[in-house]
Amino acid sequence: MNLLDELKKKYPEAQAWSIGDSSDLANSLAELVKNGIKTASCGSLSSYKEEASPPRIGSCNIVLNGQGEPICVIRMTSLSLVRFSEVTEDFARKEGEGDLSLEYWRAEHKRFFTECGIYSEDMELVAEEFEVVEICDQTSHV
Repeated sequence: MNLLDELKKKYPEAQAWSIGDSSDLANSLAELVKNGIKTASCGSLSSYKEEASPPRIGSCNIVLNGQGEPICVIRMTSLSLVRFSEVTEDFARKEGEGDLSLEYWRAEHKRFFTECGIYSEDMELVAEEFEVVEICDQTSHV
């Protein structure tokens, strides 16, 4: 049994996914999560409504790198609804990306949501906060 299968057995309701829109970004963001630097993320409310099983407080998820390998398991601690234009400096810092500034957060998320064709200043986002509950050891499963 591979590591991902073991984790899915240990956390039966967990979904496995990577963060970001490229394998390089998924690798760097998974490391930020694993190291406790990235403790938050967000997505458009419209995309959450389309999910068969959206995250909920207390749910666990398996964070994958850009190669589809499990890096860590996180547990949702907070979910809130916020407009893009109302995201705070504090939340941007918790996202753990770039220079941790609100300006960086706005630029990168505007780029991402524009590429998805859904950007607007007043778009609603689901802001997630999470904690790492398990760090995966790839070496013991080689």
